[in-house]
Amino acid sequence: MFSLYGLTGQNFRGTLEQLTALPGVSSLRHARGIALEGEEPAPSFVTRLEGDSAGGGAGEDDAIENYRATLNLEQERDPLSLAYQIMTREVFTLQPEQLATAAWRALLGQGLRQAPVLDANGNVIGLVTERDLLTTFNLERKQTRTPLAHHVGDVMISPVICAEPQTDIRRIARAMVELDLPCIPVVNDSRVLLGLVSRGDILRAVIGDPPLSLWV
Repeated sequence: MFSLYGLTGQNFRGTLEQLTALPGVSSLRHARGIALEGEEPAPSFVTRLEGDSAGGGAGEDDAIENYRATLNLEQERDPLSLAYQIMTREVFTLQPEQLATAAWRALLGQGLRQAPVLDANGNVIGLVTERDLLTTFNLERKQTRTPLAHHVGDVMISPVICAEPQTDIRRIARAMVELDLPCIPVVNDSRVLLGLVSRGDILRAVIGDPPLSLWV
C-alpha cells in the first residue's frame, strides 16, 4: 500500500495502480523487454541438474549434492518479500527550514543522494534529492541578481510517495521504475518515518541476502 504525504498531511492512500492514475503523479515509464511474471525461463544449469545426468562422473555428482544441500539451507530461511525486511532503518533526514546549501553539504558529508524532510513533529512532508539541489543552484547562477537563499522547503518534492512496512518489495521496485523514484520512505499509520527503501537496498538484498522472494 502506498501513500502521499505533504505539508497538509496524507493526501492519498491506495494501491500502486490507483497512485499512478492520480493527476500530477509522474508517469515516466521505461520500456523493458522482460517476460511476464511467472514466465521466466529456468536457468540452464538448474535445468541440467533436474534433467539427465548422463556423462557425469563422481566429482560432478558430489558437486550436484553440495549444490542441492545449499538450496535446502536457503529454503529453510524466511524469504525476504516486504519493505520492512530490507529497508534502511537509520535514515538521515532534513528539516524544511534548513538552507539548501547546508542540505547539499550535509548530503555530501553523508555520501547520500537523497533525504526525507520531516516537520517539527517528525512527520514526513517531502523528499530532497541531489538532482533537485543541483537544478536549483544552476538556475541561481544564471540569474543576474543576487541568488535567493533557498531553503529545503522551497526545493523539496512534496507531496512525497511513501510505502507501508508491509508493502511488497516488487511493488516498491515497480513504483521506482515507473515513476522514476530514487527511493521510497517507509512510514507507519501515524506518519512516522520507519525507514527508507532505495534502489541500493533492493540490489544489496538481491546479491547478499538470499532467498529474496521476488517472483513467487
